[in-house]
Amino acid sequence: MDRRARADAPVPTAEERADRLKERVYVTFAALAVVLTLRSHGEVTPGVAATTLLITVGGTLLAVLLADVVSHLAVHAALPTAAEARHMVAVCTGALGVLVLPMIFVGLAAWGSWTVDGALRASTIALVASLGVVGWLAVRRVALPGWQKLLVLVAEVALGVAVVALELLAHG
Repeated sequence: MDRRARADAPVPTAEERADRLKERVYVTFAALAVVLTLRSHGEVTPGVAATTLLITVGGTLLAVLLADVVSHLAVHAALPTAAEARHMVAVCTGALGVLVLPMIFVGLAAWGSWTVDGALRASTIALVASLGVVGWLAVRRVALPGWQKLLVLVAEVALGVAVVALELLAHG
C-alpha cells in the first residue's frame, strides 16, 4: 500500500480502536493458555506447537466474528453493512498479530536454533509483555494522570502473570 492510499484511509474511531485492542487482549490470553498448556505436556514438536497455536487462535477469532455477527443481528435485526462487516473482519485479522513472535520462536525451534521448551518460554514472556503494550496503546491518548496510566499497565501485566501462575499451578 502506498502512502497516498494510507493517507486516504479513514482514521479509526475510538470505538473501532477499542474493538481492536479488546480482541488482542482476548487472543493474547487464549494464546498464553495454549503456550502454557503445551509447555506442561513435555516433549512437543515444533509442528504440533505451531499447529495447536494456529488452530486455537483461528478458532477463537472465528468464534469472535460469529459472535459479532449474531449480536449485530440481535441488536439491529439486520445483517451488518459492508463497512461494518469489514470492520469485524479487520478486528479479527488484526488480532492475528499476537502470534507473530510465538510463531517466530517456534520456527527457530523447528530449525534447531532453540528447543521447543525455550521457544514456548520465550512466547510466554512475549505474550505477557504484549499485554503491557496493549495496555499502553489503550491509555496513551486518555486524559488520566500518569500514575493511573501506570496502574492500568501494571494491572494488565499482573493479570497475565497471574494466568501464568495459575496454569503452572494447574499443570505442575
